[in-house]
Amino acid sequence: MKRETKVLVSGGGWGGCAAAEAAALAGARVTLLERTDMLLGTGLVGGIFRNNGRFAAAEELIALGCGLVEVMDACARHRDVDFPGHRHASLYDVYRIEPAVQARLEELGVRVLTETSGVDAAVEGGRVVSVRTSRGETLETDALVDASGTSATPGNCVRHGKGCALCILRCPAFTPRVSLTTRLGVEEYDGHRADGTLGAMSGSCKLFKESLDPALARELDEKGVCLVPVPEAVREDLSILGTKACQQYALKEFVENLVLLDTGPAKLMTPTFPLEQLRRVPGMERARFEDPLGGGRGNSMRFFRFARCDASLRARGPAENLFCAGERGGPMVGHTEALVTGALAGHNAARCALGLDPLVLPPSLACGDFVAHVLEQVETEAGRGTKFTFSGSVYLERMKALGLDGTDAPAIRRRVEAAGLRQVFRTPLTTLRA
Repeated sequence: MKRETKVLVSGGGWGGCAAAEAAALAGARVTLLERTDMLLGTGLVGGIFRNNGRFAAAEELIALGCGLVEVMDACARHRDVDFPGHRHASLYDVYRIEPAVQARLEELGVRVLTETSGVDAAVEGGRVVSVRTSRGETLETDALVDASGTSATPGNCVRHGKGCALCILRCPAFTPRVSLTTRLGVEEYDGHRADGTLGAMSGSCKLFKESLDPALARELDEKGVCLVPVPEAVREDLSILGTKACQQYALKEFVENLVLLDTGPAKLMTPTFPLEQLRRVPGMERARFEDPLGGGRGNSMRFFRFARCDASLRARGPAENLFCAGERGGPMVGHTEALVTGALAGHNAARCALGLDPLVLPPSLACGDFVAHVLEQVETEAGRGTKFTFSGSVYLERMKALGLDGTDAPAIRRRVEAAGLRQVFRTPLTTLRA
């Protein structure tokens, strides 16, 4: 590089962290803005990966050069866990993962500014040239990745579903979210449920493992999963399944049973469950939700608005060097899915900063087909009412039909090599400048 190339990432969830990693690996100097005091957003309460088609996507990402999958693997409490509708899942420890991601970004020289938001951006000659932060600082940049997510402010949570973004994302404790793509006038779509209701609710909540019957806690520690039958008299109505962002878990088994997963706490695979009813389930008589989550009453509302992007994840708007990652880029659900979009957006931001054409992943890869298919689908009303994930629902069926799923790791990595993209995200771009 004749001069230092700068990439700025707004938002520190899994998508933003993957974008920061990829841009840094490409040789850019990266600054990551996160409005709270911790990275990973909903990744702080998630923990599920490698389940169903996510296994193939994870192996492709490793072959492409995304190191954060290996960070997830290193923090796994359990591997090869089966639960209703899902096979060979890994569960990372939600208490260990965030410091491990911080360490990975520090290793790469990424400057992480917590409790700092991007509040506005300046465009000159069709390119973002700087971002103004909530601290009053103006940061110059050669390319921008917006990974600010789609979760609502507390008012929208109450309006569109019971819950409060404070549960996970702590909006009022820090500041509301700011989407720089919105500020710049990028065309956006509203996400909705099948019935037309705006947004969707996060699909799980957390319980203190110590508050469960000791036998249940031991089973979780040993196996990583525990199914507790729910007496019919205290079951939630099946309609709760339709509120989930995570439709891959919208199965009747998740109403007939408490599906508990060990991610450090006990992860309860339902958006909400009234505490009075929960304590009527055998083994849950002393159950307690882990603060600050409100799983007895509500959960965070997500998928309200996302930017219109092309297959390189470049936002369609006034700036050619603006890319989107995570839920900002479309109705793509999950940590693995955020890593895919984040790594691609961050890599392409670095390419754009150097005057190189962006990379579009080919349809011979699950990651490439996923991005292209989702962005094609959100051009339709039906697509905007659908949530897409490697782990279930409509995209897993497509993935199987195309032969892009499976657990043969060497074969999965070979298709990345056949596409000529082995370790592409770890290839410095300095020698390729146009």
